Amino acid sequence: MGSVTTAAEWQRAIEGLSSQIDGYAELLVRKGAVIEKGQELVVQSPVECADFARRVVREAYACGAGHVTVIWADDAMTRMEYENVGLEYFKHTPSWKVEQLNSLAEKGASFLFLEGRDPSALDGIDPAKPAAASRARNVECGSFRNGMDFGRNVWCIAGVPVRAWAGKVFPDSSADEAVYRLWELILQVARASGEDPQAAWETHNATFEKNKRQLNEDAFDSLRYRSSNGTNLLVGLNKGHIWEGGAARTVSGTAFFPNIPTEEVFTTPDCRRATGIVHSAMPLVHAGQIVDDFWLRFEEGRVVEYDAAVGKDVLTHILETDENARRLGECALISKNTPIRQSGVLFFDTLYDENASCHLALGMGFPECLEGGLDMDKDALFAHGVNQSATHVDFMIGADDLSIMGLSADGKETPVFENGQWAWELR
Repeated sequence: MGSVTTAAEWQRAIEGLSSQIDGYAELLVRKGAVIEKGQELVVQSPVECADFARRVVREAYACGAGHVTVIWADDAMTRMEYENVGLEYFKHTPSWKVEQLNSLAEKGASFLFLEGRDPSALDGIDPAKPAAASRARNVECGSFRNGMDFGRNVWCIAGVPVRAWAGKVFPDSSADEAVYRLWELILQVARASGEDPQAAWETHNATFEKNKRQLNEDAFDSLRYRSSNGTNLLVGLNKGHIWEGGAARTVSGTAFFPNIPTEEVFTTPDCRRATGIVHSAMPLVHAGQIVDDFWLRFEEGRVVEYDAAVGKDVLTHILETDENARRLGECALISKNTPIRQSGVLFFDTLYDENASCHLALGMGFPECLEGGLDMDKDALFAHGVNQSATHVDFMIGADDLSIMGLSADGKETPVFENGQWAWELR
């Protein structure tokens, strides 16, 4: 594309990707949202991505969807709301929004979240406002939240370019070139640039099955993380923990991919057993604000000390969401030998950057990652070490030299990661 220079030419280049973009929309509907005949699909999309949203809606109806609800989002209007409305408003979700999300979930809808936002959209905004809004939605929209957490609803998150995001990822390109380059990269890392994206995902899923089988057979008691950046963290695992990744399943047996792309296998650690210090390996973009160069120190499962070179106030609001926001809800393992990491691109978006790096998450744990967890209530889950919180925030820790040692209950040590990749990749 070296000869392309004008906005019109870049637009034609994007149009040249149209068949791949159609294939991507089909992948999201059929393998992500997995629409069944007569089912409701709920699509959340940036207004700037209306063209792609239409492709998704068209494909959903072609698959037999009974109805499609589209919920639009806009960074500029969101920012104006936070600038002009007081904090108290955001402590509760409007009743119409609660009714909308809960009723759709209760009727068995599938949810497709199209991710495309300006990573700096909320620069300068009081982080207490988006933190309050997020907590209120997670607490008050119980059927919606629990439907996804407890495997009752199919859901999928996938990326779509917007100009501000593309400009952040490719700051040396014109706006139109940046959008083209981001589209090209999204299609590539989502395995949607080839002739049969759906078949590619079935093949991809087989690699998850291999890694999950190995880890579930090992049934480690804990994991020891070490990196030269200062990370030295021991994370306990729950008795009966399960490693998941790739395709998920609802309680009724529907297989779906909740994240497109995805490269991780993950489990829920024992939220009572984390000791030591962990340093970030990549920036965290949370609610339109950036946290960078940060560290957390744990004692008996809780963050007791932390700092950040950028965005410490944002990190503080994450940790103060509720009493369990300082505990871990996820351990995810990802080799550096994956398309997102190998691209060398920092996406400034957690959906992508978390799939370039081993990561942990503060907050809510996953019931499906504990034997019998989907049949337990929240109190029982917490008693078994699965964290309960109104937040879930991933942060990346996968330095190139990261080592992870699996420890059995009798103290035996088994290498899991060496220099940022699966130990068995090196054998």
